[in-house]
Amino acid sequence: MENNLALKFNPLKRSCVTFCPLQFSDEFLYERKDFLKLIDEGKLLFNQLPLLEIDGKNLIQSGSTARYLGRKAGLCGKNEDEAVQIDMLFEGGRDFFTPILAVGFRPEADVLAEVKSKSLPKYMPLFEKVAAANGTGYLVGSSMTLADLSLLEPLLAFVEYFGSDIFNDYPALKKFYDTLTSVDTVSAFLKGPHRQRKNDEKYVKDVKTVLAW
Repeated sequence: MENNLALKFNPLKRSCVTFCPLQFSDEFLYERKDFLKLIDEGKLLFNQLPLLEIDGKNLIQSGSTARYLGRKAGLCGKNEDEAVQIDMLFEGGRDFFTPILAVGFRPEADVLAEVKSKSLPKYMPLFEKVAAANGTGYLVGSSMTLADLSLLEPLLAFVEYFGSDIFNDYPALKKFYDTLTSVDTVSAFLKGPHRQRKNDEKYVKDVKTVLAW
């Protein structure tokens, strides 16, 4: 076990955490019977993954899980005004990230073309405006919050696919990216075993097998 973090909620994970300094372990499902066993045990409220088993609870729904852990780690704001701003930006970051998750389930070239033509032009200017207005290298306040981590995940993926040129017209987002990836826990996670990689053929096959797609 290590103090590490993760934000991309994998549909085959039995446990999942957000960028939060908690000890955790990952357990992936590879067979349909293991998924059905969790349903029979009553651990999956809506019969879907991911599942986080923590504090005697069985948490599903990735947004709810992230907020639960965010509150435990003090990442959800210092007051109601910050909390609602963080929550809105958190949801925006998830919307920004969602299209890239289709890689492997649809032709990669098609997915990337749509991300480049639709998602990047829509969201990069909006998040640039927020980051520039705050000016600290974070989206809200002067320290890391759940909003930052929600935005960092798509940016990590887009840099992996498109390179750092995505920041050419967005200096505040480049500052944001450099600030977040320099945070000790984030840096350790990115170098560690919990960081999930691009969807590959095996992963897609496993998802289809476990979820009977």
